[in-house]
Amino acid sequence: MKHIDVKEIISSKEFIGQEITICGWVRTSRNSKSVAFVEVNDGTSLKNVQVVVEKGESDYKEPRVGMALKVTGTVVEGRNNTVEINAVPEGITVLGDAPTDYPLQKKGHTLEFLRTIPHLRGRTNTFNAVWRVRSVLAAAIHEYFQTHNYVYVNTPLITGSDCEGAGEMFQVTTIGYSNDYKNEEDYYTNDFFGRKAGLSVSGQLEGEMAATAMGKIYTFGPSFRAENSNTPKHLAEFWHVEPEVAFAELNDVIEIAEDMLKHVIRTLLDKCPDEVAFFDAHFEKGLRARLEELISHDFGRVTYTEAIELLKNSGENFVYPVEWGCDLQTEHERYLSEKVFKKAVFVTDYPKEIKSFYMKQNPDGKTVAAVDLLVPGVGEIIGGSEREADYDKLIAAMNERNMNLDLYSDYLDLRKFGTVPHGGFGLGFERLIMYTTGMANIRDVILFPRTVGSIR
Repeated sequence: MKHIDVKEIISSKEFIGQEITICGWVRTSRNSKSVAFVEVNDGTSLKNVQVVVEKGESDYKEPRVGMALKVTGTVVEGRNNTVEINAVPEGITVLGDAPTDYPLQKKGHTLEFLRTIPHLRGRTNTFNAVWRVRSVLAAAIHEYFQTHNYVYVNTPLITGSDCEGAGEMFQVTTIGYSNDYKNEEDYYTNDFFGRKAGLSVSGQLEGEMAATAMGKIYTFGPSFRAENSNTPKHLAEFWHVEPEVAFAELNDVIEIAEDMLKHVIRTLLDKCPDEVAFFDAHFEKGLRARLEELISHDFGRVTYTEAIELLKNSGENFVYPVEWGCDLQTEHERYLSEKVFKKAVFVTDYPKEIKSFYMKQNPDGKTVAAVDLLVPGVGEIIGGSEREADYDKLIAAMNERNMNLDLYSDYLDLRKFGTVPHGGFGLGFERLIMYTTGMANIRDVILFPRTVGSIR
């Protein structure tokens, strides 16, 4: 049906004096003897538009919160430089009823409660703002790469190899549970693909293949990890941004990551001032200032070895002890970014034992050309590396991990036919949203969270 978005009505004075039609859901409704006030929101704006209903002698029935309405009326100037819609009862049509047990009638619902109604929580101010921030950040990511000559590629979600080599993959099968097969090999031979298959944990390996043809590519899609981690930072299904760049060494990867992150945060601050102000007021005081501060400085750089010494000499009583060779925990990452550097910082050259097989081995024989970006308030937000381009070194790294080389034959071929230095990184999209909104739980920045024991 023909109507105008609420966002258009409230952001421009050009509609004043015009008769228009809007559609949306009732957020609040107040009724007096001669006039009623109905706040309507259609999801295009964090702000509602107020409909002032002149009841006259009509049999006006007050709409309930949650109802869907079509409203035709005249736009007028309201208080505090706002606009309103003057309407009569005949100009209001109920498109969808909402009973008295509509779950969102009262304000102040906890985020935990709202997770139990994921199909409705988008109608609250909080999730109205979250979904819009998510949309703007996604568009900004595409904009950055598209304007820097990257090719957007779609890597497969079903794969026969484990990118991370950690075995935390969801199995894909058309057979399911069965006693009809003698062994695992017999089972998979008779399955759909004729071999073991799973949901992809990353598009990186296929992304490298595309980069060695197109030069600069990026993927932006879902990844799946069957990691039994029921924490505020983990999802079984999440969205992943992964650029891969041919002819790029570690320093190039670092520069791209910093430039990209600054671009998307700047875009968010410029395009979503109302949403950022909302999160600043209700979820993290000083959020906007923190984001402005982050992008106003060059990010710091430190090697893993230097970082370990800084942590050991800090005098802090960390829960997880620090020694060279340990994986940095969130408490270590936050200390480095918040207390030592007081800004975002890249940590490079990690021990090869705690990083993935595909990372370029450094001349010292102990470390790899890996990088993590640590940001205040969160810790790690980006992880990347220069990839190992030497065939023999890559084979050796895979053999050390007892990996099945047959599953990676195409990936290994890249090191035979025109191999080049190349690198890239991965950005967990939901973690970026958490960082830019102050939302503390990753379940609250994705439409339908998939976690351990939960698939609603």
